Formats: sequence, C-alpha cells, structure tokens
Amino acid sequence: MDSLNSLLDGFGTALTPLNLLWAATGVLLGTAIGVLPGIGPAMAVALLLPVTYGLDPTAAFIMFAGIYYGGMFGGSTTSILLNTPGESAAVIAAIEGNPMAKAGRGSQALAAAAIGHFAGGMIGTILLVVLAPTVADLAVDIGAPDYFAIMVLAFIAITSVLGSSRIRGFASLLIGLTIGLVGLDQMTGQQRLTFGSLQLSDGIDVVIVAVGLFAIGEALWVAAHLRRGASQAIPVGRPWLGRGELRRTWKPWLRGPLIGFPFGAIPAGGAEIPTFLSYITEKRLSRHKKEFGKGAIEGVAGPESAASASAAGTLVSMLTLGLPTTAVAAVMLAAFQQYGIQPGPLLFEREPELVWGLIASLFVGMVMLLLLNLPLAPVWSKLLRVPRPYLYAGILFFAAVGAYAVGGEAIDLVILLIIGLIGLMMRRFGLPVLPAIIGVILGPGAEQQLRRALQISDGNLTGLVNTPFSVVVYSVVALVLVWPLLKRAALRGRAAKG
Repeated sequence: MDSLNSLLDGFGTALTPLNLLWAATGVLLGTAIGVLPGIGPAMAVALLLPVTYGLDPTAAFIMFAGIYYGGMFGGSTTSILLNTPGESAAVIAAIEGNPMAKAGRGSQALAAAAIGHFAGGMIGTILLVVLAPTVADLAVDIGAPDYFAIMVLAFIAITSVLGSSRIRGFASLLIGLTIGLVGLDQMTGQQRLTFGSLQLSDGIDVVIVAVGLFAIGEALWVAAHLRRGASQAIPVGRPWLGRGELRRTWKPWLRGPLIGFPFGAIPAGGAEIPTFLSYITEKRLSRHKKEFGKGAIEGVAGPESAASASAAGTLVSMLTLGLPTTAVAAVMLAAFQQYGIQPGPLLFEREPELVWGLIASLFVGMVMLLLLNLPLAPVWSKLLRVPRPYLYAGILFFAAVGAYAVGGEAIDLVILLIIGLIGLMMRRFGLPVLPAIIGVILGPGAEQQLRRALQISDGNLTGLVNTPFSVVVYSVVALVLVWPLLKRAALRGRAAKG
C-alpha cells in the first residue's frame, strides 16, 4: 500500500505540464536516435548529459527514461525494415521482422513490436513497483558461477535452435567468441588479437559487429545477387494486425516480461540474453515452427516485450543497489552522481519525489510511445518502397555513420567492412548470424565470470557448480543438448516397431 501511495504521488509529479514536455522530448529524441544504426540509447543519453546541467534532477531523469525506452522502440524499426539493428537489444527483431518486411508485412511487424514494447514496459514497470526489494535481494545473492551458467545456457540454447545444423550454429558462435577476444585481457592487461594496433586495444564495439554482420553483410549479399533478377520495390502491406495475428501474439507479449524483467535486474548482459531466451521459448511453444527464420510474428512480439521489461528490471538494480547492469544504466548512474545523488537502498527515503516521479513517468512514456509508433508504422514501412539499389546504398551510408559515431576513429570503418565481408561469407555458407552476435556480446563477460569462479575455488572445476542456481541452470543445459537425441531415438524406436 505504501508503494501504491508513493506511486500516486509520483504521478502528481510526472503529470505536471513541464515534466510531460520533458517526457515527450525524451520519447521523440530516443525514437529518432534509435532509428539510426549504431547510435543507441546509451550514446543518446551520454550526448545529452551536458545539456541537462541546468535542469531540475527530476525533469532530467524523466527525459532520460523517455530516451531509454524510445531508443529501444526506434532500434527495432531499422532491425525490422532494413535488417540493421539500431542497438544490440534489437538484434533479435531482425531475425523474424526483416523476413516479414520483405514479404510485405513490415507494418504488422512494426505494430507487433510497438505493442510488445508497450506491454513489456507496462508489466515490467508494475513489477518494478511491486518487486523491487525482492529482486534486489536475489541479485545480491547471485555470484560468478551463476552468471557463467546463465551465459552457457544462452550459448547452447541459441546455437541449438538456429540454422540448418548444430555444427553451423557452433561455428558461428566460435566466430563471435573470437571477435569478442580482440582487445586487452581484462584480468592481466595483455593484448589479444590486436596485431599491434592501439585502436584495437579497447576491443571491437558490439554495435559495429551487429551493424557489420547484419547491415553490411546483407547489403553485399543483395548486391551480389541483384543482377540475377529485376529490382522491385517491396509492398508495404496492410497497417494493422488481423485476428489471426493477434491470437498468435498476445501470449508472447505476456510471456516476454516474465523472462525480461528478472534478467534486467542482474548484470548478465542487459536485454540481450532475455531477448534470445524469449525467442527460443516462442519457437519451442509455437504451432508454426516452420515459419521461424522466414517471418514468424511471435519471434518479434515476445523478444520485443522481453526487451522492454528488461529495461524496467535494469532500473531496479540501479535505483536500489546503485548497480548499473547496462550501458544506459551506467550513464544514468553518472548523471545521478552529477547531481550529487547516490543510488542505493536509502534513495527511496532520501529522494522519494525524484524516484517515484521517474517510475510514474515510465507509464506515461509508454503510452506516448505507443501513440507515436502505431500511427507511424505504415509511414516507416514506406521505406521499403525505395528500389533496392538506392535503399541499400542508404543503409551502407547510415551504417558507416553509425559505426564512425561509436568511436570517432577511421579504423572503425575498416573493421565494419571486414566484419561485413565475414557476414557475406556466413550467408554464402549457410551460417546463422545470431550466434556470432551472442558470442561477441556475452563472450567477454562469460570469460570474466569463468575466471572469477575458478579464482574463488583455487582452480577447482567444482567451483562452477557449487550453488543450487548453477546446478539448476546446467541441468537445463543438459536437457537442451540431450532432448533432441532422445527424441530422435524415440522416433527410430517407433519406426522399428512399425
């Protein structure tokens, strides 16, 4: 009841005309910036941080929250229409959303993503209000072996369900893990795969990898095949969801937050792991498994809902523990410190107006984003009417701008082209792109957690399975690996009897 009363007071703060204006500004800026490949919400918040020096702290954080959620909405737009993720959390949207767009169903994919973000954000924010103390306690108890187990589960699960074979899936994952090794060893400071280049010492940014494998690889693949057939504009399709599509999406919209919110609250890769796991879950539960990889709407609805709920989970750890679990949360933590405010268990007591005003503004921002993005779905889809040579030339331009904006180094453009060529070869030999992205995103973190766990146990491998949580996760991993073999053996047994 205390939380409800505090939330009502927060709405009193968030619904003032000035704070509504800042929320709308954040939503618009976040959506616009999220659409640009490579310039995600973290960079948007970082760029706008100096602008807020003269603002009231409450107004500044309300705007930041709008940018955060708006950036996630915008990132899925380019993923779906142009196969170019605006940020790493939008990678999954490209897997099913882009085939839908190519089939003339881009508007439906955008609508499924927008409603998914709305549902996930609303449910996630409600859980933030109700469960923040409990989730924070659980996050404190999770150690290095548990984090590593979660990441192993993500690796195994995603390589097992994507691509024409597991071997190709693991080969793609190995490519991603190798790219993730580039840079300085976080434990020893030794250079790895940098070839003596100082610019590679910080590693290769995941946005450059995602844009290179998806956007550049796709553009080169299309260019290589354009001469074989006439170039035709892709139809936009009808700008609404039919009854059949609603029947297929409402359950993924509700399941996504159950996966996304807990993962957002723990430092295990931000929104990337829950979107991957949501995708796997929807593929397992779907009655239309053959459509996955070719444009299954569940593969858009569930992960986008999980991503939005994960953003709410991220705020749990940041507000209650002062623990940033994503790049955006880290920038927002710096913003808190800029105002002389230290997030932690006492923040709710010392700054109730700011905290509850921020939480209430999330509800307001979600409504604004839905009202903004649903009408714009058919407008964005008209990008697909542009003939492919011009469309992919534009994609290459914006991909290059986004990659350059990440670090401001010319070498980033060279790396982008090299990774784009890798993406082209992966398409040529039938390797799925997603496991490679997972390897880049989660590989360095998995290595760090593995080494921490082994250091704690003095090199004893039992240190990786010395918690109940890790044992449960590894049991799930074993089930994922063994289940297809058991299923195949059962089918052979039936065939032999028949």
